[in-house]
Amino acid sequence: MSATGIETRPGAAARTGTRDRLTALARAELTLLGRNKTTLFMALLMPLIMAFALHRAVAEMPLEKNGLSVGTALLPGTIGFVLIFAVYGTVTGALVTRREELVLKRLRCGELTDREILAGTALPTVLIGLAQCVLLVVCGGLALKVDLPRAPHLLLLGVLLGMVIVVAMAAASTAITKSAEAASLTTLPFVFVSMAGSGMVAPLDIFPDRVAAVLELLPLSPVMGLVRDGWLGEGDLTDTLKRLVIALAWAGLAVFAVRRWFRWEPRH
Repeated sequence: MSATGIETRPGAAARTGTRDRLTALARAELTLLGRNKTTLFMALLMPLIMAFALHRAVAEMPLEKNGLSVGTALLPGTIGFVLIFAVYGTVTGALVTRREELVLKRLRCGELTDREILAGTALPTVLIGLAQCVLLVVCGGLALKVDLPRAPHLLLLGVLLGMVIVVAMAAASTAITKSAEAASLTTLPFVFVSMAGSGMVAPLDIFPDRVAAVLELLPLSPVMGLVRDGWLGEGDLTDTLKRLVIALAWAGLAVFAVRRWFRWEPRH
């Protein structure tokens, strides 16, 4: 029996389906997540704390001339905070912790495939993140007097692409993370770059065109663009396709990094 409560000995039980294996692993991971109060705090409250702290700064930005309000600037940014704090940081820490405790190594001895192990470990955090996004759309819109998204399909597309990118980036980040304690440091570059340049704090519309053109190439910039377009109901097909290409390129690079450098055993 592994640390997650899943039988990992070959032949110890009848083979199960992919859904059953993922469900069992995700349930065990959710239990472990609930026991880690610090991680749970970061996942559930940090996005809201960041949004509250930045409210005044966002209100002082020249938003109106770009067709934005405090709500339409802050709410998409808060969804970005969910992606980097609630999902990216949490999944990175979980994978590193399970690796250092030899849980990942033991899971590979059973029926679970490598993809199932990674997906099952990330699944509870992703579902929590999606639930937070739904609450932000409904409750956040009411609190900031913002209408519901005018193009919900773009918002949904942006959130789903964002989840793929941050989960893949989290798995890739474990290659340079030696311990669970170090995860709080190794995740900072991606967090800071995303906050500063991807439109979470300051929408790219307020930057000069040349600067914005460079910042649009950052991993989460296309995600934030799709989310904001979904709220405002703006954006044409060309912009959407451009953002899709950039987002998928970053997702592909992150997946390549995981396949090339991800480690299943503790680093020494």
